[in-house]
Amino acid sequence: MKPRNADPRSEVHDIMAKNQFDFDQPIDIAWCPGCGDHAIRKALLAALDELKLSREKVVLVSGIGQAAKMPQYINASFFNGLHGRGLPPATAIKACNPELTVIAVGGDGDMLGEGGNHLIHCARRNPDITLFIHENMIYGLTKGQAAPTSRPGLITPVQVEGVFENPLNPVALAISLDVTFVARVLGNDVERTKEIMKRAISHKGFSIVDIFQPCVSFNKTNTFQWFKDNTFELPSGYDPSDRAKAFAMAIKEEPFPLGVIYETATRKPFEGNLRIYRNSKAPLYRRERTMSEIEGELSAFD
Repeated sequence: MKPRNADPRSEVHDIMAKNQFDFDQPIDIAWCPGCGDHAIRKALLAALDELKLSREKVVLVSGIGQAAKMPQYINASFFNGLHGRGLPPATAIKACNPELTVIAVGGDGDMLGEGGNHLIHCARRNPDITLFIHENMIYGLTKGQAAPTSRPGLITPVQVEGVFENPLNPVALAISLDVTFVARVLGNDVERTKEIMKRAISHKGFSIVDIFQPCVSFNKTNTFQWFKDNTFELPSGYDPSDRAKAFAMAIKEEPFPLGVIYETATRKPFEGNLRIYRNSKAPLYRRERTMSEIEGELSAFD
């Protein structure tokens, strides 16, 4: 029998507590009720658990924003940095210890606005990391300004006459840069999101998943229903290995395609090109250095 005045959240938490990536006590999650981020967190917890990853070898990295709070709500190591700067430390963490599973998380403003330049150069490098972009087509943390993905005509407290700039398409951008795994999902479809996340995390190379999720507080246009009505699943027999066809698919909008849109194994991950791993795959922290070796390296600069 449940005690009177029991917190219903604790009951839900008890069910999820079997997952090593969840916490053994209820935590304060600073997302609005109904926020699409809740479903994404549920999918990510399930994906990490089903992949049977070691919690000690998973690192989540983010910048600033509502989506960027995600690493604080997952029971694993994390690095929370500056707005738009999630990908540089994620790349560095993987480069210093390739044994880690590194996942970057951010909103469309964080990753495509402030962090757009870092996204482009991360795509060039192709580190073996995963990026989950929460696309709600608005700035949620700063109370509703237009984001790089906001649709034309959207009225906000700042864009009082409506957005008139062309929106950025993160899937088309990623494929144009030859990101080696590119997908899009509806965040409220937890099962499908979980499976795509598992594929992205397991992929060798830079992987991006664009996750549609509504901001229920500041975007009353792009709602759960809007995303449902303006998306479609990739057709049966679709081949994600054909880059030209993938790009042609990626530029389709309203409705937007859902699924794994592009996947390739033709590029070597960034870490695999580093000289320090040619003779040893051991991460840097496990390597011992003698003074003579250090002096030998420094002598090259004399």
